[in-house]
Amino acid sequence: MENPIVTALLAYGMSGKVFHAPFLETNKGFQLYGVLERNEKKANLDYPTIKSFSTIDELLSDEKIELIVINTPNNTHYDYALQALKALKHILIEKPATTTPEQFNELLELAKKVNRKVFVYQNRRWSSDIMATKSIIDSEKLGDIIEVHLRFDRYRSSIGIKYFKEKPLPSSGIWYDLGSHLIDQAISIFGKPIHHYSYKNKYRENSQVDDFAFMHIEFSNKVNVFITTSMLVTDAQPGIVIHGTKGSFIKEFCDEQENQLLAGLSPLDTNFGNEKPNKEGKLTYHNANNQVVVEIIPSIKGNFNGLFDELFQSIRKEIPFSIDNQQITEQLKLLV
Repeated sequence: MENPIVTALLAYGMSGKVFHAPFLETNKGFQLYGVLERNEKKANLDYPTIKSFSTIDELLSDEKIELIVINTPNNTHYDYALQALKALKHILIEKPATTTPEQFNELLELAKKVNRKVFVYQNRRWSSDIMATKSIIDSEKLGDIIEVHLRFDRYRSSIGIKYFKEKPLPSSGIWYDLGSHLIDQAISIFGKPIHHYSYKNKYRENSQVDDFAFMHIEFSNKVNVFITTSMLVTDAQPGIVIHGTKGSFIKEFCDEQENQLLAGLSPLDTNFGNEKPNKEGKLTYHNANNQVVVEIIPSIKGNFNGLFDELFQSIRKEIPFSIDNQQITEQLKLLV
């Protein structure tokens, strides 16, 4: 691909190593050029030609860099995004984009003034499970949607070592960490929320941040979405349950892309994104003759790379990015 976008990462922890670098390296629309590494220099072990910067000012002053991936702790996103836009860089911000919708709107206003673009990394729109769910909704076999249950659960009873996730900092806690994925998926399917209520609390011993959260969101056409996320679920329940006027769909929360990336599988591998066996969804509905039909729905191949393909098209060809920033603003209103 001609004219790849010269890109730098602001960190090379799990996010940079697993969710960004493999795609920026293999997607022909990008050149993985640099990374900010204040202390340990690890990126060159995986990418020998990558340039390691020791300070943010050094990275921002490099005129070759066009796009900066802000994959630092949640509470730093806003400040780093401001600095990057003032340095005339496009930015891709990890979720949650900022702590408040007001902060995010400030970034959008600044981006407009300096003629740069703000993108938000909501990669789980391209997960196997949610793509299968969208296809079932679009098929209209469920009829009018009444209720949708989305869960993202883990079992981690001890306090983690990442201080920025476990201390009461802006954007910390499970709601901003995992809830942001589920809210984004709901908004991407059903549009702008019209009403919501939520609850969150701490249940792990000595926890300083929320580790359980629940939200009911009402959308137009009387669609109800129930979001739950917890750090204390030993036996994970189905991640997606949908009931409509004609049928129901149940799907395990699953996507193999993260596991494959952690294992070192390249996004170019033909098996990348394929689900493991027995992860199919179950669709039960009444057909035109009012007969009950049961279908086993295969998983759709996951495709995180679709986000980067869209990113290239938006920067180079002005094609709209499907993760609309107005949707991100609505998401942040629910997270606060």
